[in-house]
Amino acid sequence: MYNCLMKKILAVILSVVSLTTVGAQDKVEATLGVDLVKQYIWRGQDLGDVSLQPTLGISWKGLSLSTWGSVGISDFSDDKELDFTLDYTYKGFSVGITDYWFSTGSYFQYKNDKTTHIWEAGIGYDFGFLSLQWYTNFAGNDGLNNDSKRAYSSYFELSAPFRLGGLDWTATMGVVPWATTSYNANGFCVTNVSLRATKDFVIKDKYHLPVFAGLTANPRNEKLYLLFGVSFNL
Repeated sequence: MYNCLMKKILAVILSVVSLTTVGAQDKVEATLGVDLVKQYIWRGQDLGDVSLQPTLGISWKGLSLSTWGSVGISDFSDDKELDFTLDYTYKGFSVGITDYWFSTGSYFQYKNDKTTHIWEAGIGYDFGFLSLQWYTNFAGNDGLNNDSKRAYSSYFELSAPFRLGGLDWTATMGVVPWATTSYNANGFCVTNVSLRATKDFVIKDKYHLPVFAGLTANPRNEKLYLLFGVSFNL
């Protein structure tokens, strides 16, 4: 069933691309970088201690394919993660799918009852002063709802960027709309309230070294995290 869902979602993305790529940038661009973070916090969830998080991607006419990973370097028992994302962006609109994989299982095991892959679809719009994003797991190792059935775990996020005191800030609030064990939610709840500041240090007028710090609270789990990290972009 999940293969059919993936094919349908890919068909929607490709249809949108075919309708909106006219006049878009023809140049193929590539990204390569790595983040070093004090703690791996994702949507308000604690997924590991000090981690290295490399990324590699290519983009063309608004369509991008990227891979991202995370590996713990202070606690080697942390799960290793490898994600692939296919995304399309046109002006403020974006749509895409992500394949999350965690090293607790075989990479090439895709059966729903055995896999450690999670497939997620996302859609959003960036107004500039505010961005909206909705994500839903549609296949793989998804969480369960209160009836012990597939939850189709979902997450909705609001983000607002602003500049203050010479720093670039982002305020974020994320909510889980219904019960799922994936987010430790037994119903609608707020799982992510965060404020992050970034300073881009320029070295020799050529190299950029963004440094970021912030606070993230998870009201559902009653946790508060102090974040810090540095990005190396090549």
